[in-house]
Amino acid sequence: MRVLATAGHVDHGKSALVRALTGMEPDRLAEERRRGLTLDLGFVWTGLPPDGEPLAFVDVPGHERFVATMLAGVGPVPAVLFVVAADQGWQRQSQEHLEILHALGVRHAVLAVTRSDLADPAPVRADAAERLAATSLGATPCVEVSAVTGQGLTALRAELSRLARALPVPPADADVRLWLDRAFTVRGHGTVVTGTLAAGTLRVGDRLTAGDGTTGLRVRGLQCLNEARDEVCAVARVAVNVHGAPDGLLTRGQVLLTPGRWLPTSVTDVRVAGTPVAELPRQATLHLGTAAVPVTVRPLGTDTARLTLARELPLRVGDRAVLRQPGGPRTPSAVTVLDVRPPRLTRRGAARARAAELATLTGTPDAASELRRRHLVRRSELHAMGVPAPFEPVTGDWLADPAHWTALRERLSQEADRHASRNPLDPGLPTEAARRLLALPDRTLIDALTATPGDRRLHQRDGKLYGATSTAPVLPPHLSAAVDTVRAELTEAPFRAPEAHRLTELGLTRKALAAAVTAGALLKVGDGIVLLPGADARAAAVLRDLPQPFTTSEARRALDTTRRVAVPLLEFLDTRGYTERVDDQRRRCR
Repeated sequence: MRVLATAGHVDHGKSALVRALTGMEPDRLAEERRRGLTLDLGFVWTGLPPDGEPLAFVDVPGHERFVATMLAGVGPVPAVLFVVAADQGWQRQSQEHLEILHALGVRHAVLAVTRSDLADPAPVRADAAERLAATSLGATPCVEVSAVTGQGLTALRAELSRLARALPVPPADADVRLWLDRAFTVRGHGTVVTGTLAAGTLRVGDRLTAGDGTTGLRVRGLQCLNEARDEVCAVARVAVNVHGAPDGLLTRGQVLLTPGRWLPTSVTDVRVAGTPVAELPRQATLHLGTAAVPVTVRPLGTDTARLTLARELPLRVGDRAVLRQPGGPRTPSAVTVLDVRPPRLTRRGAARARAAELATLTGTPDAASELRRRHLVRRSELHAMGVPAPFEPVTGDWLADPAHWTALRERLSQEADRHASRNPLDPGLPTEAARRLLALPDRTLIDALTATPGDRRLHQRDGKLYGATSTAPVLPPHLSAAVDTVRAELTEAPFRAPEAHRLTELGLTRKALAAAVTAGALLKVGDGIVLLPGADARAAAVLRDLPQPFTTSEARRALDTTRRVAVPLLEFLDTRGYTERVDDQRRRCR
């Protein structure tokens, strides 16, 4: 299927033309039919030659009072049937509709000069074609028609068929962003919404989220052109029966999204065309898809601004939108989204620096540029911004700018060496402290920085980081002598650990003991209990000579030590796998 919107001045015959093309009535409301004036969006369709491929029309009102409704109709649609009446020629709403289409960047159109049975269409055709050619629509095929006599309808169908075949086909696996143009309740079915599916695929049973980012919904049923479907691929007019929507949540301007794939935002930086940024009003309305959201405009550069939205919208880099002042100047401003996660502007000169940065952005998704500016970003967040990931993450879901990643590794090495020089007794930099020093959002990034192949400047042990030359504590001479004294005493009595007062007498504080243990000079078997390295294996050899199983008291006598040492030593042997408990009183060697 292909979907087109109509455009043109009020009473130029847009509805009559699509009625003649499709045999369907686009004006749904009785008031519309009574007044002969389109007040809301209408939806009709027909088959195109030669194979009958469906073409759907979103018929929009042409009256100046309903420009917001017209914007909701053309916002999600990639092509347009532009209508000008031969007996009236170019009018004010013709111009405003054209400016809106140009602001949205619409590039595909067919021009229909209607009422060609009432006046010579040639002058109007030439004038309208020239005006369209000066916009994004470019050179546009034109057909002279009459909905009353049928003149030119066959030629118009042929042109529409050629246009439909030329329209790009969006990817079927794209993330769904369905802008809603209608929402109503069907007895026995619940909430039904309609919209133009511009990309992606909808299936019965799919889980979606509403535009608030929190409400989960389930697709109970699908219809396309009044036919029930299990699956609908873009581009298509679609009706979706959803379950889980609170009353009043889903209205025109709301949106259904693929869960977890979008970043609703209330602040965005944009490029503006069509109106000098300095002349923009502070308050305006942003039109995107079918949404019309009040925004506050903060000029930044000559053509860039920051928009603060009254409610969040799921925006992506490169989105095209229209900025309009209701009741003000009629020329709409074209908006291209540059950044959906802009930095805060709190410091002096931040706005000026931001303007210079935005001047380098094109609105085309550029992963390398985004990474240079953000340094670190989750791959899922980058995708949700509309930017494909350029390479694999450094760890988990984290992507890193290569230059920034190299700088982080260099700084981490420096911080590890600095910590070691300041703390010779405890040279290992705790991993969490390293994360805070580098202001990293995730501790796994520290692990990734230390695990770089071929880089031996850093290694990690027991939750601490060590530089290449700071792998073990360095004891000052007086502490080194104290440890040597303890080692000599333990050589005489291997399992008689020095008492606390003896350690204090030697100046061996808890920190000094920990350093000696880390350096491999002593073995800690319990709180305040240190022995010689290898004492655990020697103790196990002594205990194997005992009748099995044995009690703590028997082990204490065999090891020639005190209960103060025997109890933690036996528990230490349990953890090392030398011994195991038989019951509450006895152990045995393994």
